[in-house]
Amino acid sequence: MPDCKTFSLQVVTTYCPANNEPIARVRQASLEDYEETIKKAKEAWKVWADIPAPKRGEIVRQIGDALRQKIKVLGSLVSLEMGKIFVEGVGEVQEYIDICDYAVGLSRMIGGPVLPSERPGHALIEHWNPVGLVGIITAFNFPVAVYGWNNAIAMICGNACLWKGAPTTSLISVAVTKIVAKVLEDNKVPGAICSLVCGGADIGTAMAKDERVDLLSFTGSTKVGKQVALTVQERFGRSLLELGGNNAIVAFEDADLNLVIPSALFAAVGTAGQRCTTLRRLLLHESIHDEVVEKLAKAYAQVRIGDPWDSNTLYGPLHTKEAVKMFLEAVEQAKQQGGSVVHGGKVLDRPGNYVEPTIVTGLPHNAPIVQTETFAPILYVLKFKAEEEAFAWNNEVKQGLSSSIFTKDLGRIFRWLGPKGSDCGIVNVNIPTSGAEIGGAFGGEKHTGGGRESGSDSWKLYMRRSTCTINYSKDLPLAQGIKFH
Repeated sequence: MPDCKTFSLQVVTTYCPANNEPIARVRQASLEDYEETIKKAKEAWKVWADIPAPKRGEIVRQIGDALRQKIKVLGSLVSLEMGKIFVEGVGEVQEYIDICDYAVGLSRMIGGPVLPSERPGHALIEHWNPVGLVGIITAFNFPVAVYGWNNAIAMICGNACLWKGAPTTSLISVAVTKIVAKVLEDNKVPGAICSLVCGGADIGTAMAKDERVDLLSFTGSTKVGKQVALTVQERFGRSLLELGGNNAIVAFEDADLNLVIPSALFAAVGTAGQRCTTLRRLLLHESIHDEVVEKLAKAYAQVRIGDPWDSNTLYGPLHTKEAVKMFLEAVEQAKQQGGSVVHGGKVLDRPGNYVEPTIVTGLPHNAPIVQTETFAPILYVLKFKAEEEAFAWNNEVKQGLSSSIFTKDLGRIFRWLGPKGSDCGIVNVNIPTSGAEIGGAFGGEKHTGGGRESGSDSWKLYMRRSTCTINYSKDLPLAQGIKFH
């Protein structure tokens, strides 16, 4: 099938994070395979671009329905190969379904305004066209949803898609692509409209360098994202970056602790700390610091750790052995820099990549480890005295993805939302940093990359804009009143 051909001799073994047992061996694409695939994707785009947007939306609706029929199977596969708990795996597939539903309506709404022209007998129109081929590189932690955000919106805009998922979640990439390809082929359009290339860094580099990739959407680390951005910019290409986050909750003296504790627990522990929106820093007003730490440690002790596919489990393994090593190194650095581990900090004595969810107190806000995003369930609790100080600490890290405050003070809420408040792309009040809805634009500022995916007007990133002036008169007046005769 042109949508997922892999003919090279290189093979990657995928493992179950819950026990480190091998699941499957997946062939990786060679650069020759990549070349063949991108040619077929570009040819398929010619068919797709000619289909009216509402009809494209109807096909995307069918993709959502096909995913609904497989939601539990796909959710289970996410648990098996990525390691997140079953309810989160199902929820991730649900996100793809939701964005398909959203995209259906959007397919009848995308377009630009008719603007007033200063010239008699002239019309000024803003017209949007698809960019062409959208390259999508996704990370291991959301192997379904992030592709879905990009894929559904890019498709209704009239683009073909070329996907490279994480090598460690290749089975999920293949399964999703086969579901999508069947819907396309059932509608008598090429499956290559949504192509997949299983591969590693060589394929990613090829996509970044390839002028045939009109937009490259990259989700991953800030370090790799910077290289992607520079490579794409060298050819004056477009990139959409969703990178790291060193996210904070700020809880003030008037915060409702019945909201703070479960919010911090979910945001810091959910997905074993492997979300880009995971809570890394908990800033507590000095008057509530000790009480919150005590209650939060008790809540951590109640977290049910187990197999991801067990419905009672709230907390599963880290994705790889390398992630466990990074966790241990970060805990050790936190101790060396003056932190105290009040909960967790160790590897669990069981098969798989399990570590204890960890709380660290006593570190200064500017400690190097606090300023560093560690993709693990480590929460640094900081004590502050005043609003200005807390806002500054929230903003002092290099990333700017997600943030939230807990307060009842309306003035403080609107200062937080304002120009001197949080500098993040996601600015919440009285809810966790993670768990975003698809209707809003998702993304962040600074070293998070500046890209936006999912809802709101994110669709514009997948299209190119033309300003069109049409003269329907018999005269030729020039703008700004210029006379040239």
